[in-house]
Amino acid sequence: MKVYELRRAPNARRVRMFLAEKGVDMVYEQVDLGGGENLSPAFLAKNPVGRIPVLALDDGSYLSESVAICRYFEELYPENNLFGTTALERAQIEMWSRFIEFNLWLPAGMAFRHITGFYKDRENCFPEWGQECKQLANQWFAKLEERLQVSAYIAGDRFTIADILAICAIDFAARTLELHIADEQTALKRWYDAVSSRPSAQA
Repeated sequence: MKVYELRRAPNARRVRMFLAEKGVDMVYEQVDLGGGENLSPAFLAKNPVGRIPVLALDDGSYLSESVAICRYFEELYPENNLFGTTALERAQIEMWSRFIEFNLWLPAGMAFRHITGFYKDRENCFPEWGQECKQLANQWFAKLEERLQVSAYIAGDRFTIADILAICAIDFAARTLELHIADEQTALKRWYDAVSSRPSAQA
C-alpha cells in the first residue's frame, strides 16, 4: 500500500498521525498541489475530486478522504482503538469529529484559500469571505476551551480521532492564518500540550 499526499497539508497529516498511533508503516509519495499535479488525468483516475490524501491498495483500487482512510485502518488494526468501542462512545466521537470538521477545519481551510489565493489559478477568491471564515474558525477556539474545561480530551476521557482532527486544524490555522490559542484558554492549552507531546504528532 502507498499514500499519495503533500506532507505540509493538514488532511495528509491526519492520516500520518493516525497510522503512527496504530504503529503502521507506510510508503508516502508526494503530490505537487501548487503545480496542479492533483488535477492531472493520472491523479484524477485515482481520486476524481483531485484531492489528497489517497490510499493505493494492493489490489489496484484507491481510497480517498482522510477519515475514510483512517476508518479503513481502524478495521484492519482494531487495537489502540481511536473511533470508539461502544455505541455511545462511537457516536460521541463522531459528533465531536463533525463539530471539528464543520466549525474549525472547514472555515480555516476556506480562510486560507480565499485570503492567500493559493489556488487562484483554478478558483475564484473572495478575500472578504476568507476573513469571515477566519473569524468563524477563531470562535471555535473558545468553544473548545469550554469543552476541555470539563473533558480531558475532545470526545471524552481518552485520545481519539477527534483529537487528531482538532490538532491538525489548530496547527494549520496557526501556521497559515496566525490564529493562536489565547493565554486565557488554559484548558485548551493543557490539551494542546498533551496531544503535541505524543510521538504521533511529529509524524
